[in-house]
Amino acid sequence: MDAITPFLTDPDPVRAADEVQRRLDELGVRDHHIRWALADLPLEDEAAARALGRRLTRVGTSGVAVCLGLGLLARLGEPEDIPYLRTLGLLRDFTGYAVEALSPLDRAAAALVWLSVYVDDSELRPVVDALAAGDAGAARARLTTIPRSPRTVGPETARRIAEAVRLTDVLREDPIDVGVLAQAGWLLSRMTSQRDYRPEILSYDDDAVAAYEAVVARAALLPPTLDHCATLLSLALDLHSGPSHLLPWPPGRREALLTDLESLLHSPGWAAVADHEPDDLAERRRAHWIRRTARQPFGHSTADAPRLRVEVAVRDPADPDVAETRLLVDGRPVVPAAFGLGPGNAPEELLDSGRLRATAEPREVQLAEAYCTEGCCGALYVTVQRDGDHVVWRDWRRTQSGRRGQPELPAYRFDAPAYDAEIARAENDHSWAWPARITARLLAAGLRDRPDLLTRWDARFGWVGTDYHDPDTTVVSFTFWPGLAEGQRDVDGPWLQFFWSLPDDGTPPEARAAATLTRLETTDPKTFAQVRGGSREDAEALGFPWPEGRD
Repeated sequence: MDAITPFLTDPDPVRAADEVQRRLDELGVRDHHIRWALADLPLEDEAAARALGRRLTRVGTSGVAVCLGLGLLARLGEPEDIPYLRTLGLLRDFTGYAVEALSPLDRAAAALVWLSVYVDDSELRPVVDALAAGDAGAARARLTTIPRSPRTVGPETARRIAEAVRLTDVLREDPIDVGVLAQAGWLLSRMTSQRDYRPEILSYDDDAVAAYEAVVARAALLPPTLDHCATLLSLALDLHSGPSHLLPWPPGRREALLTDLESLLHSPGWAAVADHEPDDLAERRRAHWIRRTARQPFGHSTADAPRLRVEVAVRDPADPDVAETRLLVDGRPVVPAAFGLGPGNAPEELLDSGRLRATAEPREVQLAEAYCTEGCCGALYVTVQRDGDHVVWRDWRRTQSGRRGQPELPAYRFDAPAYDAEIARAENDHSWAWPARITARLLAAGLRDRPDLLTRWDARFGWVGTDYHDPDTTVVSFTFWPGLAEGQRDVDGPWLQFFWSLPDDGTPPEARAAATLTRLETTDPKTFAQVRGGSREDAEALGFPWPEGRD
């Protein structure tokens, strides 16, 4: 940046732009991410820097020069720049940068640019095309036609749709279409998903608060259906312990919304929604989830919250996600506040393992991992240690880019007996789990206690969980490594990963897990499990068929 800094104060933008482009060419700069270097750069003469940014974006002769101009306008842009930013945004190489610069000036226009470039789904295009044509009425009318599919509408797409149609304005209309109200609630719920790099609900910020207020205020207009009940319960769960808790709420307002949702969802007509057993499997899963989750978001207030509360949160099965451990300190969720790049780790990793238990020996614990994996965007760690009558969480550590833009965390001290009691309660609370997940937890415990059940078959235990696409199926993962039973494993030799799938047959989880462990005593699991990893060459060498469709 030293090469261009002198030109940020040049009163002649034409001369400055020409010189900047010449310097960039001389230095061979090709990285469009140069704009990031501008984020914290002091700008002594904002008018001159703004004029330079405008010149670079309008007549720049290289991509990197245009991106540099967009970086300046992201900090200094004014309404007169909107038409140029909208045009540049339609060029895919500049879309993300132009949207960043456009968002503070015209949020709806920025969202429309994003949707116009990145959305190609045929079911979403009518809404986008109506917005692009300037027909806001038609776009709003098509809101109810947007399919409620997590595959079609991701968290960011949900936010961009809400911004582009000015959802908060739609929700103020009187009367309001009940279908639009229901769709607004679903879009809010999609934004709370952490199957992305940042919970989109936090990027929606002030508008999210207004949208929550409007949806909850009119929720009684919705008929009490399974779908509506699941949506409202999802919103309540996130308000209680998810990212939505962190929105800029006026004092007491979040708690008031939870009280209103509790009154509605526990009223006779709504409480009866999940009492029956739907014939459809997907709907039956949702009904069971509602029964398990109905009380979880309610009955807690920040004012009387314990110093530490540990909960396991499971999303609506119609919007599948991981089961995450949520850690609340003084009523405030730690992971989204301190990390925000992924959900808290699974209860099997934090609770079943005993990792959160405190001893005099300090233990570093990974609390969360980025949605894309730690190797990509990092993870959040804390050191847990007993210190006399207290337990201390200290030495917080974020790896990789998990450190960027996040606040420093203080050491938290907890009363040791209260801490121990809360961890024990959380470890023994399985009310969130469904039969296949309970089976998985029991199997994991059994295999930890008796590793010989797999090693006798030259197999090493991997993990046990539930199938992401079929949560009623328990999956056992293990690796076949010849020689393992005799302690002579060839680390450079062939190996294969196997998945053993156990669909729910209605057997109680305890009996199911016991029968599975008993089977391993006498039967080699490689004779009925399926190869899922390794290589075709290793499969052929070891005499197993390689699965179709895998390279």
